[in-house]
Amino acid sequence: PLRALAKDIQRSMQETVHELGLPWKVGLRTGDQDVSERKRQKMQMPEILITTPESLHLLLAQKNSRDFFKNLDRVVVDEWHELLGSKRGVQTELALAELKGMRPDLCIWGMSASIGNTDEALQVLTGPHFPEKKKALIVSGIKKQICVHSILPDKVERMPWAGHVGLHLLDKVIKSIKHAKSVLIFTNTRSQTEIWYRAIAEKYPEWAGLVALHHGSLDKEVRTWVEENIHAGKLKVVICTSSLDLGVDFLPVETVVQVGSPKSISRFIQRAGRSGHRPGEVSTIYFVPTHALELVEAASLREGILCGHMEERSPLCNSFDVLLQFLVTLAVGDGFREEELWERVKTTHAYRYLLREEWEVILGLITTGGPSLEAYDDFRKVEIQHGIFQVVSRRVAMRHRMNMGTIVADTAVKIQFQNGKYLGTTEEQFIARLNPGDCFIFAGMSLEFIRVKELTATVRKAPPGKGTIPRWSGGRMQLSSNLAMFIRQHFHGYNEGALISPEIQHLKPLLELQKDTSALPKADELLIEQCETSEGFHIFVFPFEGRLVHEGMASVFAWRIGQQMPVSFSIAMNDYGFELLGNRKIPDSILRDTAKLFTTENLTTHIHQSLNAMELAKRKFREIASIAGLIFTGFPGQGIKTKHIQSSASLLFDVMSTYDPGNLLIRQAYNEALESQLEETRLRAALNRMSTQKLIIRQTPKPSPFAFPILVDRLREQISSERLEDRIESMLKTYREIHAD
Repeated sequence: PLRALAKDIQRSMQETVHELGLPWKVGLRTGDQDVSERKRQKMQMPEILITTPESLHLLLAQKNSRDFFKNLDRVVVDEWHELLGSKRGVQTELALAELKGMRPDLCIWGMSASIGNTDEALQVLTGPHFPEKKKALIVSGIKKQICVHSILPDKVERMPWAGHVGLHLLDKVIKSIKHAKSVLIFTNTRSQTEIWYRAIAEKYPEWAGLVALHHGSLDKEVRTWVEENIHAGKLKVVICTSSLDLGVDFLPVETVVQVGSPKSISRFIQRAGRSGHRPGEVSTIYFVPTHALELVEAASLREGILCGHMEERSPLCNSFDVLLQFLVTLAVGDGFREEELWERVKTTHAYRYLLREEWEVILGLITTGGPSLEAYDDFRKVEIQHGIFQVVSRRVAMRHRMNMGTIVADTAVKIQFQNGKYLGTTEEQFIARLNPGDCFIFAGMSLEFIRVKELTATVRKAPPGKGTIPRWSGGRMQLSSNLAMFIRQHFHGYNEGALISPEIQHLKPLLELQKDTSALPKADELLIEQCETSEGFHIFVFPFEGRLVHEGMASVFAWRIGQQMPVSFSIAMNDYGFELLGNRKIPDSILRDTAKLFTTENLTTHIHQSLNAMELAKRKFREIASIAGLIFTGFPGQGIKTKHIQSSASLLFDVMSTYDPGNLLIRQAYNEALESQLEETRLRAALNRMSTQKLIIRQTPKPSPFAFPILVDRLREQISSERLEDRIESMLKTYREIHAD
């Protein structure tokens, strides 16, 4: 799944082949490879090819692609858990089905060190109709030892709030890792990577040349240099994102640091495993909390590792956009016969329930554009000649090859110096906010923005100092259900006086304040707090189920309460709970009516009625339309602006909704909005659990320590000339006076 992982495997495998004396070449084919290397591979395939799902599909889009695979013996899918449950995983399923069609005796391996549903993962990889006697699940008996250390702050915030990046613990982090030969510091976002690199470089100048950063937006030359120098043991510290967390084998790395909660036990294990990456070695990882309550997550992560509770990955079904792209990919290559391909597609787990009428609609979309788009020639991509579906137009073929893939992001803007040296990319929305002369930090350097032209931002070096940090979309991770369960259990254990971890012991002043102010819920209890402020009447609910689940739950609760009395709400949420801020006090009788409030009956209908479901679906449709090839996003280096892509997607959505209301892609947009945006399946499970819990309702004079961070998240969205930190300090002063009284 990762370019860094692909290169690392190539290095290791080439060494192994050499030591075995085999006259084999190990080739690499990813988005980082130059054109000349790809041409050489087309002339003569290497004995072993390491590639990504996108690059594999590009091979299938070549003429005479069967020649590339005529001697294919086996396929190994590494880090299968990272692909499973994503559209890249569906891409992989379709590619495997096509390869099995060419080579019926193809042997397929899948590998993963951190997945909870191994049996299902095996079935998805092989397909539901693969003979059981030809399948095998091999599980290692080796238990990897992982040592988790939490870096505890000297003082615990009594009113914690998210938004920090953990830099107040920088000196403690450096003290803990200074004797290690090589260290990886993982952050959850590219912005945090830039911030931590800058802070270390400024505070520890003696480490100049020994500290580097690595994330997916940096130029490949920078990334390659960092990877090679980690292998060589020349770098002391590398601050990175998930770009280095999957199976990459850096033997010199002795220690890993995780800044902020990774929100997932499996992700934490993956990152810890980059240290001590030898048989029998202990993996050491330090956890750096960015706010006080994350210490509970640190204790929960350790507990999850000891219990072996890794998250499951739910496979996707009927991703029509990926199937549309795949059909055009084959049509760009050698073409396909409809009946043969229908049978192959049905062997995949993702499309085992695909109906014949849906298949025919999809064929119509690539040949005529379907009922709503048949008047436009641009959507007639595939022609049928002698029973073979083919792309005849060279223009259509070129556009398709240039826009293949299932990862859809905002339009990227190149960042380069005046001399033409390329640094990497950032998102268009960030560059659009800059004026000439503004400074920002990228690739660890202070840069002055000069101009932007044709999605290329020209910069020059600026004097060291403060500057804006780019923000990339998709930064916040979702709390996993496994980790949420352990968090609830830790609060339960504290209430019962059970043996508690060092992290929970350190949090004792905050937890005691929570108990004094309100209550600390046990595993079988649900806490609801009410309080009145100058803003209005607050309801705080604490299911501990993750931000996305809480977003859907808050909207449903607000709608259901509104059916019983006239009231207006504003909503805020975090991973631990959500807030409903209303203009009227809600009677306890309504909150205690769990049969009405927590029911899963008519849940989907209530979600649609409580949210602007059409707007959510429209947002998802942009991604779906891009993957399906309905929107041209531009050639490399000549992309189309995000606002133009969004307006094109909105127009298509409106046309299809009006003239083809049963359109498969519109249906998919609504389904994905519910599942990926609001996690409807997990929301149902949470409501069922909450309906059996003991309800605790507390009236508090001011928001409790649990409620305070939710309040801050809402303040963050408000426009004010006052700094957020100053507003929070003013609130804290008021709360200290109240609690003192």
